[in-house]
Amino acid sequence: MSAAAQAEHGEDGKAKGGGKKKILLLALPLILAGAGAGLWFSGVLPSLLGMGRHTVADGYAEARPEAPRPPTFFDMPEIVTNLNAPGRRPVFVKLRSKLEITRAEDAAAIQQAMPRLLDLFQTYLRETRPEELRGSAGTHRLREELVARANIAVAPPAGSTQPAPRITDVLFTEILIQ
Repeated sequence: MSAAAQAEHGEDGKAKGGGKKKILLLALPLILAGAGAGLWFSGVLPSLLGMGRHTVADGYAEARPEAPRPPTFFDMPEIVTNLNAPGRRPVFVKLRSKLEITRAEDAAAIQQAMPRLLDLFQTYLRETRPEELRGSAGTHRLREELVARANIAVAPPAGSTQPAPRITDVLFTEILIQ
């Protein structure tokens, strides 16, 4: 091999310039992705793809968000039941609470489901150990469990066309463990 050919191919005979091609192959997708992201977030690309904002003139009705309704509170009857405590001495809990509901019209459906609500609440409380109710974490866990059970209790029967009442929170007005 001549000296000029060796300089072009390097000492081992492989072609030089492969490093520049590798850098180009790695950098080009990154540059294209950056340009695409810039076009997307600037709003140019969505409008080019027909995904931009539609106006009333385009034939789409403008959606107006509903004004948020203030929550409605429903008083639960006082619950007194025993807890799952080890030993011979029984431990009782006294619970007063309010249900936060999304619509005031749902109060009648909740009143109708009250026997089921009380049964689910008392059954859960009877299986709860006193140490599970200690601290803010215990109260938070109790709240989550009661909200889930309340939504199950007020769900309409299968095949019903009525919208289900939605209970968003259980607010404790009194919790006494004795």
